[in-house]
Amino acid sequence: MPRRRTSSSSSSTGSSTGSPSTPRNRTPQAVRIRRRSFGDFVKAFFAFVALLVLVVGVPGALAVAVGWPLPNGVPSLDWLQKPITTGTFLHILTVIVWLAWAQFTACVLVEIKAAVSGVGVPGRVPGGGPSQLLARQLVAALLLVGATAASLTPGLSQLGHSFDENQRGTVAAAQQTPGGGLFAQQQEQAASTAAALAEQAAGAAAHADAGGSASKADDTKYYRIQPPEGRHHDSLWEIAERHLGDGRRYKEIFDLNKDRVQPDGSKLSEASLIRPGWIMEMPGDARGGDLVEMPEASGGSAAQQQIHDYGKSGDHAQGGGAQQGGGAQQGGGAGQASLPEQRPAPDQPTGHQEQHQQHATSTNAASDAFGLPQALIGAPLLAAGLLGALGRRRRQALWQSAFGAVGGRRGMEPPTPTGDAADAQDALLVGADPEGVRLLDRSLRGLAASLAAESRPLPTVYATWLSGNGDLHLQLAQPSGNPPAPWQLGQDQTFWMLARTDAERYEDVDAAAPYPGLVSLGTLDDSRLLLNLESVPGIVSLSGSEADRAAVFASVAAELATNGWSDRMTITLVGFGEDLTPLAPNRLRHIEGIDDLVETMEAETRQRRGALGAAGHDSVLTGRTGPAQHTRWAPHLVLLAAEPSADDAMKLAELAADAGRLGIGYLVGTESGDLPGAAWEMEITGEGKLLAPLLGLELDAQLLPVPLQRAVVELFVESDPEREPQGPATAPPFLVDVSEQGRPAVYARLVGPYEIIGLDTPDGDRSALLHEALALLLLHREGVHPRVLSSALWPRGVTDDVREALLDRLRAWLGTDPDGSPRLKTDSTGRLTLAKTVVSDLDVLRSLYHEATQGRGVDSRAVRGRLLTDALVLVRGPLLADRPEGRYRWLTHEIIDAQLPLLVADIGLALSEFHLVKDRAEKAIEALGAALNSAPGDERLWHELLRATHATGDTDRLQALAADLITRSGARGLPPRTEALLDELLPTWRNGVAAVG
Repeated sequence: MPRRRTSSSSSSTGSSTGSPSTPRNRTPQAVRIRRRSFGDFVKAFFAFVALLVLVVGVPGALAVAVGWPLPNGVPSLDWLQKPITTGTFLHILTVIVWLAWAQFTACVLVEIKAAVSGVGVPGRVPGGGPSQLLARQLVAALLLVGATAASLTPGLSQLGHSFDENQRGTVAAAQQTPGGGLFAQQQEQAASTAAALAEQAAGAAAHADAGGSASKADDTKYYRIQPPEGRHHDSLWEIAERHLGDGRRYKEIFDLNKDRVQPDGSKLSEASLIRPGWIMEMPGDARGGDLVEMPEASGGSAAQQQIHDYGKSGDHAQGGGAQQGGGAQQGGGAGQASLPEQRPAPDQPTGHQEQHQQHATSTNAASDAFGLPQALIGAPLLAAGLLGALGRRRRQALWQSAFGAVGGRRGMEPPTPTGDAADAQDALLVGADPEGVRLLDRSLRGLAASLAAESRPLPTVYATWLSGNGDLHLQLAQPSGNPPAPWQLGQDQTFWMLARTDAERYEDVDAAAPYPGLVSLGTLDDSRLLLNLESVPGIVSLSGSEADRAAVFASVAAELATNGWSDRMTITLVGFGEDLTPLAPNRLRHIEGIDDLVETMEAETRQRRGALGAAGHDSVLTGRTGPAQHTRWAPHLVLLAAEPSADDAMKLAELAADAGRLGIGYLVGTESGDLPGAAWEMEITGEGKLLAPLLGLELDAQLLPVPLQRAVVELFVESDPEREPQGPATAPPFLVDVSEQGRPAVYARLVGPYEIIGLDTPDGDRSALLHEALALLLLHREGVHPRVLSSALWPRGVTDDVREALLDRLRAWLGTDPDGSPRLKTDSTGRLTLAKTVVSDLDVLRSLYHEATQGRGVDSRAVRGRLLTDALVLVRGPLLADRPEGRYRWLTHEIIDAQLPLLVADIGLALSEFHLVKDRAEKAIEALGAALNSAPGDERLWHELLRATHATGDTDRLQALAADLITRSGARGLPPRTEALLDELLPTWRNGVAAVG
């Protein structure tokens, strides 16, 4: 076995990362080695002969029999025009044989190097496949009788050690690597980190039913999980690859050993949750020198007795399972990867999980049927973040435009997206789960507040699982005691769990976001994994094709930039083909090259180390639990999509060695998958699977492909408040005929209490649902995607037949026009639209204002006054003032709540100006007062009201209005512009207010 050393060295910069670890003395113990049999020597002899023939004999035979197959010079045109003969085919075949020999020889050298050095699983030769497997078997057979047998078969060399002794190897052990001690500390952290995750990953996993039948005890083979060596950790994937020939068969090993009591008293509940010293029963076709057969019940060592006891528990467990479990498998049978544990909360029916799964199924089917991008529909947290950020961007643009000219102002209506951008927006509306984001944010902040109240530090969290029933599972780096209520311990001391019903009781608390670096990677069935990038003690590497890596990087960047569970952060992007800065200019920044990145991060690392030392904190986590630390320790996450050179990779690895405690995370792309300093290694496949075999993870990756990136960025660019308006002022999406001849067939009053004129009230309990559907369609005259409509009405999901039944009822209720055309139609894009004969008061309000300021009212003062007066009469209160509790939640995605008050304020201001020109101050005050009922926070209305009141010449009235404004402003005081206006209109207002007070 390789020699171990306990590292307590600091990073190369000299900064200590923690207290030095104390070396542990281990008492030498005898290693029991199986005696070599005559058959072993025979196998070794034939393996030697086979290797000699394949490695030496093949090239010798080729050289003697065929000679050099390639031309000795550059082929001329005449040579290329010669006829193809048998000799030509022989030369081509010889070249192929030479290439195959070279590949096999490389496999043999790699296997011999791995066996002699004792690094465990050797590296993979590109395209090796069967050749490397043959080379491994031959080398193993040859070395089995040699001095290096122990290093080749680590299971034998450690089989006699107790479980506790095996555990010691996981504590601060770093494999000595070429290059001296530069990365000793980083290797130590990476080893312990990956060991913890390999023991825990997806530890909140539900138990899939164990399929397959038990083998006879005397024919069964067993394998003992080995302790970690440096960065290498035993996993079921590698065990299956070594002994079954295919890593994907790890599920068979899991099924044979699930829920069986291990020597330390714990149980295997998740394929990635394995620990040194555990025993694994292997399938019957398992092969390999480190497997052992069922020992005798007595007369053996303690390890043999443990294997014997474990084998007996297997017979019992499998028999009991067959009797108890029957065929009740979840998710497709025993071969399926296990899921995060679904725990119904105490007062929550188990049907919620079925409803969630039904929602996922219907979502997938609907997205395929209606052509919406599944990448956003299947990413609820990402979609919620993007949708929220887009809404804030549009509101900001709307408010900024409010300070433009009253008449003909641009920006009142946001641009209507088309094409791919429209599909992307619909997918955001369908996929977004703002409630899930809110619960996640409140739960994490509530945990931080509870720990701070108990003067306890925040535990280091590697990952978070959001299970299908809404439970939240935190995966800790190490046991941190009992969590504060209502949190509970999970499967073991390294999991804290919060049931959804408990999370819903959390209120907003004044606490810093404890884990802002959490980001979604993908799903295992209906359970979602969020990795905490800033907690990794080293680099997270991502291999795969360039396009697939780019989709993962873009998804990670977009979610980090817009998520709702962080206060602020810096995200540095390097090597990105698409500019994602418009998503969040305050968080995202692009750096052109790796040299600039290294220089920037060296300065950032030095600054953070100094700041932590000056503040007396050992990590950013302890800093976040102190008073007023909301933004001081924000994370800095680096996403490097381009593969660095070897020198740059070494520099980044050195910087990342101390990154975990500094709140800096690195996600780096690589073609080969072999990156220095990588603590966790992942691979994205062309089928959209995110693999981390050493961590036991196989997820459906969360992706944001390049076309979808462009569509999302287009939505944000078009809504940029700093963007210069293109073309004329934006007109309302739907203009109605405001003359007497334009009377609609169906008229809905939305501004104020909801009323419908021209339709009978539907009977039964479906009336509210139909009213809500009609309101959504009226607010989106450009059309509503059927999937968006159903998601708005049923946020937790609905099946296709229920949605279609609603649409049929809605069509029947709205009826047809006199010409026989239906009032609910479907346009060429598949979106639902209303006929022009179905109108709302909001449509009329917009049309009246547009006609007064940009239509007939521009050239006729009398027409403008009449149109503005008619418009203000329509305002009866806020939008849908009497909507029932729990419905119309989709309004949180809309900006109509900002548009309507601004529109009413514009109408009031225009009408006030209309009257003041003719010195009708009282009429102007009346118009402004009516507008203030719907837009009480609009500062422009108060300014005009002060001017109109001043025009009356009544100083006492103006003084009373000033006092009323001061009372309304409260402790914040009057805005500076309002104070300046009062100083101009009423210089003595301060004395008058003091006298009244």
